[in-house]
Amino acid sequence: MNQPTTNQMAEQPHYPDDEIDLRELFATLWRGKWVILLFTIVFAAAGAAYALSKPNIYQANVLLAPAQDEGGASGLRGQLGGLASLAGISLGGGGGANPTIVAKEVLQSRAFIAGFIHRHNLAVPLIAAKGWDEQSEEWIVDREIYNPETSQWLKDKNGESQKPTDWDMVKKFKEEHLSLSENKDSGMITLSVKNLAPPAAKDWAAKLVRDINEHMREQDVAEAETRIAYLENKLRETNVAGMQQVFYQLIESETRTVMLANAQSEYVFKTIDPAVVPQEKSEPKRALIMVLAAMLGGMLGTFVVFVRAFIKSNQSKGI
Repeated sequence: MNQPTTNQMAEQPHYPDDEIDLRELFATLWRGKWVILLFTIVFAAAGAAYALSKPNIYQANVLLAPAQDEGGASGLRGQLGGLASLAGISLGGGGGANPTIVAKEVLQSRAFIAGFIHRHNLAVPLIAAKGWDEQSEEWIVDREIYNPETSQWLKDKNGESQKPTDWDMVKKFKEEHLSLSENKDSGMITLSVKNLAPPAAKDWAAKLVRDINEHMREQDVAEAETRIAYLENKLRETNVAGMQQVFYQLIESETRTVMLANAQSEYVFKTIDPAVVPQEKSEPKRALIMVLAAMLGGMLGTFVVFVRAFIKSNQSKGI
């Protein structure tokens, strides 16, 4: 019998144990196709149930532009500072921060949001509402948290009142309802409010813009009136004609600031595109949730099929 030569033995292909056989891989997937299909269907159904259980959320947007002439404000502040330096006094504030930046920070501040919630009685729709009845246009209140008949917050299983604190309300408002974005190129600001009720989303957004404008105007008027009172007091203390002239100019400038502030309804933010009642929901993305759930089920099913095939392979080899 002829023995294989050394060259013939060297030419025989060698398949290491850890080499991936694509045919075997696809065969394994085909044998486990029902397992993969079952996982996909189950997860898709679970995703659909979860998506359908989530209430619709609507978003109202307001497009805003800075209403103040920042250059003019800076120039006026510089003139006031120069005149005050001549008089040997300090009006404080230095050059002053950008009013738009200050207003944006105030709008997202804990104090302003807490005041906004209390001012417009938003505690119940913010914390206790679980839906919106479009037919009656009323909130669907969770009666395990709040009793609308008695207007009382109920106690939980531990006997503690579920009445929310300012911390709770501000946290939920900032995390689930309010968002601000700015276009760096144009300087335009978009204020967005999400809500279970389309009318409430529009109403809250409009009230936020109105309240922040009013808040900033009242703050600037109060500061200007304080400076006027201070300057008038200094005016009475001096008999130098030159100094009196400086004080008169400063008082005139501060008085003009008060007049201009009271004459502007949109003091810091000018509304370019007002909020409207949204007609389409923004959340949840039910189709996306179902697709992701189905993909997760398919991947998990594939993983189970390969694990089973690996275990059977090891058992057949006696490992």
